Parts: sequence; structure tokens; C-alpha cells
Amino acid sequence: MSSLPQLQHLIDGRWVDGAGARVSVRDKFTLKDLCTLDVADAAQVTQAIDAAQAAYRRGPLVPFERGAVLERAAVLLEQRLDDFVQIMQREAGFTQSDAAGETRRCIQTLKLSGEEARRLAGDMIPLMGAPGQKGRLGFTLRVPLGVVAAITPFNAPLNTVAHKVGPAFAAGNAVILKPSTQTPGIACKFAQLLLDAGMPSGFLSLLHGSAQVVKHLQDDPRVRYFAFTGSTEVGRKIQEAAGLRRTQMELGSIACTILCDDANLDMALPKVVNAGFRKAGQVCTSVQLLLVHASRVQEVETRLALLVGALSFGDPKDPQTFVGPVISEDAAIRIETWIDEAMSSGAQRLVGGPRQGAVIPPTLLTRISDSMKVGCCEIFGPVLCIVPFDTLDQAIARVNATPFGLASGLFTNRLAEALAAAHTLEVGGVHINETSSSRVDLMPYGGSKDSGFGREGPYYAIHEMTEERIVTITT
Repeated sequence: MSSLPQLQHLIDGRWVDGAGARVSVRDKFTLKDLCTLDVADAAQVTQAIDAAQAAYRRGPLVPFERGAVLERAAVLLEQRLDDFVQIMQREAGFTQSDAAGETRRCIQTLKLSGEEARRLAGDMIPLMGAPGQKGRLGFTLRVPLGVVAAITPFNAPLNTVAHKVGPAFAAGNAVILKPSTQTPGIACKFAQLLLDAGMPSGFLSLLHGSAQVVKHLQDDPRVRYFAFTGSTEVGRKIQEAAGLRRTQMELGSIACTILCDDANLDMALPKVVNAGFRKAGQVCTSVQLLLVHASRVQEVETRLALLVGALSFGDPKDPQTFVGPVISEDAAIRIETWIDEAMSSGAQRLVGGPRQGAVIPPTLLTRISDSMKVGCCEIFGPVLCIVPFDTLDQAIARVNATPFGLASGLFTNRLAEALAAAHTLEVGGVHINETSSSRVDLMPYGGSKDSGFGREGPYYAIHEMTEERIVTITT
């Protein structure tokens, strides 16, 4: 028998052992096993859905009480911040700054969700503005959908969980959470946090597993909504199985940021470096392609090489480390292979070096082409590529040529051009004088094209996780 800690499932307010195959969870830097988990079987998935449906049918807490639970959770998370940081450093390979930033953002997401729970309301309908409706009143209610399945990724194992669970519960839904098997312990800690804050039994379940667990959830029509963050390939399958049920899909991306000829590089380049290399580049909006006006390319290459070359990398538990490991050694090998393929096809590596286990040194490439994998596929690693352009229209066309459309950044002081670009860039978010990775948790966040649809952000997510019901009264 293994002496490693074993993670459990949360079903109907109780932590229980799994019944399926056993999976090991590794420290992403040392590559040693941290703990194990047993995958949920079909019976346990049904038990979780039964509990969630029963909780929903009992009737949710009133909005004030739901808001209070989420606000208490935010307070508890602030008190336990160090514990969450430490587990993210081991499970996700996050550096101290990345793990602390993720936790602080989660605190804000919980607070925002609690505020929105208390503000959720419908609209008055001016029925008497129609002929023959004298004495008739009309208004709408926002009512919960019922059972929500939240399927979350490894690269934001705390805040993305909060962005799905928080709004769903704030709206009055019961939630079944299926976290990544790469980072399950963080989700368990978060679930216990919500229980400690007063989450009623049945309103939150947590199931460990992969595709088969998701399939069991899909097969039960009582699951009314699927909130998914992950790859476009998996998102397509979930969407196909959902049928007429609603979904929110935050999928793949090749995120671009544009530096125009008038860009303020003193402001732009530090933001680009942070956006390209935080969380080892494993963010859907990490700057992968930096489109630079031809007149500024040489200057940008020189200055970025110095900035990227100064980034420390390695052990995420070292407070000085800026870039830790990627999620697995297999992922690191893939990234290294793509870099090598690009260089063999003519790309130049200005900064970087050989892989060290699951650690890819921060890498800066130039002279890439659209046919290279680093130029046409999502890298999801600490690799930044410089691509020159002659006109802003060319840069916009390059962004729009990708199948994805999550977010773009644009550095320019020409307001008319910036606003025109905001209308023509086929993405969910355009950030002027910010990078593609400029996200604030209260804003609507989501993409278009193969990057998915639907919006995160507590206000927007709550409206997607409820439906509108018209009520009329004739006096």
C-alpha cells in the first residue's frame, strides 16, 4: 500500500474514498509523487448528481445568505493564504509570486461573487405600453438552472475554480466540480474552505477523474449547465454532448500583442515580459506572438533579450524564481521539440537554453514563420516570438488569421487607430496599452471562434447560469 496521502471525493457534504483507478499527483519540479487519488466511478457520479439535485430542489439559500457564505470564504482564504501558496508551488509548479497572485485574485473573485449574489434581479416590463394591457404589470425573475458541472484546468487551479463555483452558487445553483487530475489538492482545499464558510450540504460536490467522469456527467440530463476551461479539442466534445443544454467554453488561444511604431517601450516591454512568462507561459492569454512594427524590431529585440535573459528560472520554492516548471516533463519535452524544430527551420533563439527536467528556460525567438508550430499552434510554455509587420492592417490580419480569438493587446497612442482595431480584431477582448493577458476579475472574459464562447466574470457568469422568467399580474 502507498504511504502517500490519498485525496478524496466530496459528495453530499462528506469526504469519501474513490472507487476507480488510482492516479498519482506529482511535484512539478522534483517530479516526485505527492499524493494519490482514486477516480470516481459511475455510481459516485450519480450520487453526486442526486445530492446536487436534492439540494437544489430543497431551495437555495436566499441571496443575502449565499453572499455571506462567499464573503466568509474570502476571509478564510486570506487567513489561509500561505497554505494555498505552498500547495500550488508543489502541485502546479507555481512560483511564490504566481501562487500568491492566484490566491489574491481568488479572494477578489469570491468577494465579487458574494456582492453579485445580493444584486441579482430582473427587470420591469412596461406591459401597459402595449395596446389593451391596462392594469397589467410585468417583471422578470432570474432563476437558477439547477445542477452545474464545473470542469477546470491545471493552469489556474484556484481562481478558475472560483470563477465557476462562485457565480454558480451565487445564482442559486448546486455545483459539481471536476478539477484537473494534475492539480486536485488545491481544489480539495478550496472545497473544504467553502464548507467551513457554511456552504450547505449538497450544493458543492467534488469528483476526481478525467474524460470518463465528464461523460457520466454528460449522460445525466439533470446536469443543466457545463462550465469548461481547457483545450478546444475537448471543448468540442463537451459541446456536442451537451445538446440543448447551456455551456460556457473558455478554450485554446494563440495570444498576440501588437507594438506599433509609436509604442512606449518603457511601459510596454515589462508588461510583455510579465504576460509572456508568468506561470511559465501557461496562461491562455500569455503573449505568444509579439507583433512589432518593422521600424522598432531591432530595438525591441535588444531590449527584450536583456529583460528575458535576466529572468531567474528553476525551483518554484525559491523566492527569486520567476519561471518555474511547466505542468509535466512530457509538456516540457514537447515545447523543447517545437523550439528545436523552429530553429532548424531558420528561427533564431535570442534567449533560452536546454530543458532542465520540466523546466524550460525563458525563451525569446525571432525569424519565425507561420508554418512553424511556434507560429501556428498554442505553445503553452515560456516562449515568446517576435514577428515584424509593416502596417497595422497587416498586424490585425495576422491576429485574425489564427483560428482562435481570446484576447489581444495593442500599444499605441493613436486613439483613432486603436479604436478601429478594437472593432476589427476578432477576439473577445482588446486591451489598449496593455497586453493580451490584461485581465481583471470583474470584467467579462471569454473568446470567439475556436477560443469558445460565454463569459466569465461574476456578474456576467451569474447571468449565464440563470434563466429569465417573465411574471405578469393583471389587476
